[in-house]
Amino acid sequence: MTHVVTENCINCKYTNCVDVCPVDCFREGENFLVIDPEECIDCAVCIPECPANAIFFEEDLPDNQKIFLSINKELSKTFKNINRSKKPMEDSEKWNGKSNKLQHLKR
Repeated sequence: MTHVVTENCINCKYTNCVDVCPVDCFREGENFLVIDPEECIDCAVCIPECPANAIFFEEDLPDNQKIFLSINKELSKTFKNINRSKKPMEDSEKWNGKSNKLQHLKR
């Protein structure tokens, strides 16, 4: 099992979760973070740190977010490791909570 970054991270990319991760399992793309399922130790410390509420335990994924399990797995192979927080994206507050953002994901 693993934790999964879901749709609400797209165009927000808050990185509070990165600072608390004990194994550096986060990977960063241009407008999205993912969790490398091979690195994640399921400690769950990242979940309460996410201001966008975009991180879920795999078993708790809402049905409309289950596609993000495979997206995290796929993109963790190409996105670069991130182990320190950064400023969120410029329009993060505008995007936080919006639905149907998958088409905006930059791979």
